[in-house]
Amino acid sequence: MSKPLPLSQWLNAPRPDEAPIAWLDERVWTLGDLRHDVTRLVDMLRQEEGERWALCFENGYLFIVALLATLHAGKTPVLPGHSRAAQLNEQRAMFSGVLSDTTLDFSGRQRLVASTPRTNNDFSPLPAIDDTRVIELFTSGSTGVPQRVIKPVISLDREARLLADRFGERLTGCSVVASVVLHHLYGLTFRVVLPMALGLSVHARLLNYAEQLSALSHDKRYLFISSPAFLKRLDTALTPPPIALLFSAGGVLPWRDITAFQSWLNVWPDEIYGSTETGVMAWRHRQDETTLWQPFPGVTFHGDRVTSPLIHEAEGIALDDILHFAADGQFNIVGRRGRVVKIEDKRISLDEIEQRLLALDGICDAAALAVSRRGRQAIGVLLVLSDAARLHRDNVGRNAQESAWRRALRPCLEPVAVPRYWRIVDEIPVNSMNKRVTAQLQELFHEDS
Repeated sequence: MSKPLPLSQWLNAPRPDEAPIAWLDERVWTLGDLRHDVTRLVDMLRQEEGERWALCFENGYLFIVALLATLHAGKTPVLPGHSRAAQLNEQRAMFSGVLSDTTLDFSGRQRLVASTPRTNNDFSPLPAIDDTRVIELFTSGSTGVPQRVIKPVISLDREARLLADRFGERLTGCSVVASVVLHHLYGLTFRVVLPMALGLSVHARLLNYAEQLSALSHDKRYLFISSPAFLKRLDTALTPPPIALLFSAGGVLPWRDITAFQSWLNVWPDEIYGSTETGVMAWRHRQDETTLWQPFPGVTFHGDRVTSPLIHEAEGIALDDILHFAADGQFNIVGRRGRVVKIEDKRISLDEIEQRLLALDGICDAAALAVSRRGRQAIGVLLVLSDAARLHRDNVGRNAQESAWRRALRPCLEPVAVPRYWRIVDEIPVNSMNKRVTAQLQELFHEDS
């Protein structure tokens, strides 16, 4: 595996124009196409007023065009985390205009980005990308309130080197497909930065369904960038695609889901632990249920804080997760800070409630939260049931089943921690970053629901 190229050299480094960059169906874009399309957009952007441009793209190749063009033009790419026109209009003060591959109902400046045929193979090196350039991302976390995160380009280059050092040989010759969006850090790093740095071709379309994964051509070996939410929905009755390497991030991947898809894909997952604020922190190659997380080189945990080569704050960044360390420095994630609520003056751990529920037969997934009704708080839970457990609940009745669950929980939970409100769902709702948003979960407990 060759040394990763820094982002500033993706276009200017001496590589052949014929090198493939991305594909969509029968269409293949080469490095020559990318140089041509970026140069055109740089020329346009240098004539535009305004420093900060929101990138709202479905097509992965055109996203790369816009990302490089804004940086080479001396502008700042802003990744708002969505392409919803109503929300973009509310956020107009956050950027000068929008670059997109489709027309949006946006009331500010919008410029459409497209790929055009090359008329010649001449390429003049583009203006250098200054070391101070940054990309702005937004993370909603559990509250749903967007939080801006400034990500220096040099931090993305360091992250690509960390990943290449760990996975480089296994990545050789892979084509990259993904079920995660481009406009959050996980997708940006693994769908764009890492492949471009290593010269890997990327699929320009997001995979939304297991059928799209199954339909991939068998003339390639694939690196699949995914998440627990997508992987738990895989249909193992479909034809398996030739996946050589699988990354999962955004949440802990339950062992039962791993065993379900491993025999289908014939690949064990590499899980990535990180966040928008910190970048990647640790990884594990999961072949059994007890595998611990291994920190990447240079990542150091200090109590509830972490420092690393990807974090510019000298004091590090506070973690939301609670970690338990082994003597060799590897660790387990045992819960999240702030997931303790007070009900009737009792401190109640939502994590513990979920763990107790998952230990019961037939409960595949669970989410617990504090629900307010008529001025009083109680615990509400969302449950995903196995087919057998759903059938049993239908046979015995909802009230009888909920009473049975309460009886099973009473010996191990405070009385006020035993759930009062129950909702059965097909899956726990998550946002595009695979995070559970408390406000979204609360909606399922409205009194008229």
